[in-house]
Amino acid sequence: KAAEPRSDSSGPRRGSLCDRHCAIINNVQGDLSDLGCHLHYPRVPPAVCSPSCCQQHLDEVCESCMVKTTLTAENAVEANKLSNNYKFGFKKWKSHVTARPWEDRSEIVKELYSDLNVIRSSGGSTMTCGNVLYLLLFGWWLSLLYVLLAAVMLITVVGAPYGQLCWDLAGYFLWPFGKVIQKVEVPKSHRALGGCETGAEARGAGETSPLLGGPVPRRWHPQCWAATKHWQRAGTVVWLCLGYPVLALAHGLVCVTAWLLIVLIPVAKLSARTVTSVLLQPPERLLIRRLKVTEVPLEGEVILCCYHAVNLYYYKYAVDGINVFAVNLLPLVLVTLVLGYVDSHNHLTSSSIKFTLALLSIMPLSYYIGMAIASISAQSNFAVGAVVNATFGSITELTFYITALIKGSREGNRCYAEIVKSALTGTLVGCVLFVPGLCMVIGGIRHQEQRFNSRSAGVSSALLFLSVGGVFAPTLFSKVYGKLVCGECHNVTQNPLGHYLCHNCHFDLMDNNGTLYYSHVQPLVYTVSLLLPAAYLIGLFFTLKTHSHIYDIHISDCHMPGHHHSAVVHWSRWQALVILLLSTLCMSACADLATEHINPILTNSTISQYFIGVTVLAMVPELPEIVNGIQFALQNNLSLSIEIGNCIAVQVCMLQIPILVLFTIFYPTNFTLVFSDLHVYASMFSVVLMNYIFMDGKCDYFQGTVLVMVYFILLAVYFFAPSPSGC
Repeated sequence: KAAEPRSDSSGPRRGSLCDRHCAIINNVQGDLSDLGCHLHYPRVPPAVCSPSCCQQHLDEVCESCMVKTTLTAENAVEANKLSNNYKFGFKKWKSHVTARPWEDRSEIVKELYSDLNVIRSSGGSTMTCGNVLYLLLFGWWLSLLYVLLAAVMLITVVGAPYGQLCWDLAGYFLWPFGKVIQKVEVPKSHRALGGCETGAEARGAGETSPLLGGPVPRRWHPQCWAATKHWQRAGTVVWLCLGYPVLALAHGLVCVTAWLLIVLIPVAKLSARTVTSVLLQPPERLLIRRLKVTEVPLEGEVILCCYHAVNLYYYKYAVDGINVFAVNLLPLVLVTLVLGYVDSHNHLTSSSIKFTLALLSIMPLSYYIGMAIASISAQSNFAVGAVVNATFGSITELTFYITALIKGSREGNRCYAEIVKSALTGTLVGCVLFVPGLCMVIGGIRHQEQRFNSRSAGVSSALLFLSVGGVFAPTLFSKVYGKLVCGECHNVTQNPLGHYLCHNCHFDLMDNNGTLYYSHVQPLVYTVSLLLPAAYLIGLFFTLKTHSHIYDIHISDCHMPGHHHSAVVHWSRWQALVILLLSTLCMSACADLATEHINPILTNSTISQYFIGVTVLAMVPELPEIVNGIQFALQNNLSLSIEIGNCIAVQVCMLQIPILVLFTIFYPTNFTLVFSDLHVYASMFSVVLMNYIFMDGKCDYFQGTVLVMVYFILLAVYFFAPSPSGC
């Protein structure tokens, strides 16, 4: 629905000068139609006020213009998804959850989904680096294989027509670019029973094709070959037993390899179409020719016609709405689960390889969980969407943390609890510094200056300050009232009253049978764990109910011509729910494998456990979110890029940590809400710096560089820091 912009009755009416200034901003910001939404600055009727009045409120008008956002989408489901992106606490999702109309897609995208049976009037030069790469990787050995099979089929005599076909296909697959495989009709004299040609008639028959513009090469026509049905011929049986399986296996290998390389997907399509369409045709009905530039196809069915082996835009390719990268990484999940649970004694692979595979498997599963949440939320009402986002929004991280705590409790190893704390801190610091900083840098390459909704960012910053203060309150309390215990001390001055040099010092909360911890620190932890989710709910109620005008989101049905289509969702609600549950189950299994095989890395690695926690374990599950943020920034929609990092950081403090504390009540572990000094200082400094950068509502690549550099400095500190005590 198209909503009219709200007028601010409390403030003065805007004049034409301010209106023109808003129009200038609109032109500078540009259209974000590629994203599916764009900033819209409604024109305000001229007010009865002097230019000085307008000039006085110019800054206020500009801020008002910047916070008004109109969303345009192809259908109601897509508009609902876009609206959810701006809601606090909802998972931000860039990809479409519905099928886009074919006529609205660009020519580049249309080419990605087109079949290899279209003859272009001007295909361009076929001598490209990608085509040469095909020749080096696949062309030479495929051609050699066809030559060998041609010799085998000719030896069998009855399979001689297929031998001739293999010989022709050997030249085709050596360099298939600019060539065409066409299916033509056999002349009636060949199809009639008993109407077999004599040798002289076969040599004198000069078949021509309007498509190919030349004489058709003479096929092997033994006596009455064409009179017999294709599947009843002896040569066909020999071909299906000797030739076709070998070629199907070879083309299958080419298809899988090319598909995994993504940019070579045209080669995968070429091989797949060869196995399913070309090799099963009667050989006398297939013609192979090189097309000339001046030739125009007039008749006949084109089976294969390829011009280029490489297309760099295939990173945009999607299968049923799923990006090709997520599709290619899905088999990795199966390999990880099979190796992890079948080879439990590490006979086939080592623990390090299994840990790496389990960690990499989390990335596609996070993608599937994110898309399932976005699909369910877009097709449901607000209440269902809020429940799904709150329940499954942090399921990726919580699954890993809980499995790690369970393993540490069973083994009596405190290192797992410290790793979880490091991962929590790494997620907080990374989402506050690295995610928005990287988005600013990449977005700043295309846009000189980017603006965002400072009021919505201010709400997230306030909640972040509150959450960080609440999470680290027990730590600060223990520093004040805890007893300092050191592992080893040496008298420097050899005087009993002199100075002592101590190592491995920490605050002991269990002195006097744990009176301080159980009587003071633990109740404080439980109190904070109740207050933080309550503050999160208040923030949801504030931003989504009482003060939703902060975002000022409007849904408009006006769009480019041709966008009046019914919604065709990629995943229905039940399908998305099943995928969500299966992905969560696989995520639990992968997290269990990761924690099962992380111990050798922690014990044998010379790198600090702090560094492993704040980098690998913290940021790998967030890679899909980082990609979404970068895509939003490239579309000049930095507000969503910033909200991605802020929402994750707030959920870490206000949802994930209280859930872990609640879990320790029912399943005792070594996890206590007392962090090391390094975690406290890094987190607080990051939040303060982020809030300072976001105050003016605009940024550029320099400010993003500052955030990224500070993040790398903190990583260097963690890298050179000693491992936690007890690990």
